[in-house]
Amino acid sequence: MRFVYKTLLTSAAFLIFLTSCSSKQHKPTDPPSVVIKPLDTKALLAYDPKNADKRIDSFILQLHKTRSFNGNVLVARHGKIIYERAIGWADYLHRDSLKIGSQFELASLTKTMTSTAVLQLIERGKLKLDDNVKKFFPDFPYDGVTIRLLLTHRSGMMNYVYFTDDLYRAQHLDERKGITNAEEMALIAKYKPTRFNKPDARFLYNNSNFMVLGSIIEKVTGQSYADYMKQNVFKPAGMEHTAVYSKAVYAKIPVDVVGHDRGQWRYSVAQNFLDGPVGDKGIYSTIGDLYLFDRALRGGLLLKQSSMDSAYVPRNPIIHGHFSYGYGWRIFEAPGQQVIYHTGWWHGFRHIYLRDIKDDITIVMLSNLSNGSLLKLDDLFKLAGMPVVRKSAYKGNGDTSED
Repeated sequence: MRFVYKTLLTSAAFLIFLTSCSSKQHKPTDPPSVVIKPLDTKALLAYDPKNADKRIDSFILQLHKTRSFNGNVLVARHGKIIYERAIGWADYLHRDSLKIGSQFELASLTKTMTSTAVLQLIERGKLKLDDNVKKFFPDFPYDGVTIRLLLTHRSGMMNYVYFTDDLYRAQHLDERKGITNAEEMALIAKYKPTRFNKPDARFLYNNSNFMVLGSIIEKVTGQSYADYMKQNVFKPAGMEHTAVYSKAVYAKIPVDVVGHDRGQWRYSVAQNFLDGPVGDKGIYSTIGDLYLFDRALRGGLLLKQSSMDSAYVPRNPIIHGHFSYGYGWRIFEAPGQQVIYHTGWWHGFRHIYLRDIKDDITIVMLSNLSNGSLLKLDDLFKLAGMPVVRKSAYKGNGDTSED
């Protein structure tokens, strides 16, 4: 009996030895795990006004004086802020001045973060680019609309903002209370507004595309858009001063910066029911946090490099020889140059956010006085070392309705 027991122990030990050897032999062929370091946000946001780029400062002061630019500016090069300034009023009626940490309604800059969230869910196997919207909303009234077409503004949908505004006015509905994404999707299902064209027929920039994407994020994750973005985008990027605020949740949006429309201080804009749906807009942030978003994307904290590369591929015919649209990003390309950017224009807020991928330059300009000042930035691009991105792209009167 002792012999049998001893033999079994010897055999077991031999098997363990073989398993151990086998494991050691296979280890070198296993892919190495990639360790991604969190951002040192304190170091990235460090800035001494005494070291401000004097040429850029002179340009911004002149833009404020001659073009009525009112807002916050950040310019960074190679991971270092070289200029930062808050200039003008946060709320003209109450004479509150802007601060560096002032939160702005990002308007369509929100789309860059919505696309990031969608690509995350694709990486995690929760979504596919060719998933049909009807997979998530069976009563969606349009055939052939996929996530890919929504990301690239090729769905052919009508603009829900105008459709819903007309509906509320015609039915004398309460315009003070914001509507949710789910309620907006229900209105579209019920009234079936006529679409502009067939899916994938052409590029047509449209807020409906990203409102629907925001709705899909909520449906797939079982979370509110605000909670998903906070946990999966803002927090990993160190964006402590960024949040989603919807009028469907907040009776009064808890920020101090007021939008002023038509280039005049007397037209301060009060949020209404159209500030309820999110995904196309609805994120509030600062110039510093947008810079951290840029660094988080470059550092691989939010998406794999392959996902980012796919987002930056032009998915539409070139406009004006340089411009296209990828997955949630506008694209400027010239020989040896690529700038990924987005604009925003909503309820008195007007912005531009640019990321020179090749030369690692970031420009963030957030304005709460909607006028044409951001169309006069050629000299700023040159001073920052970035290609002149918007030259000849828009009319001199500031007509950029596609924002």
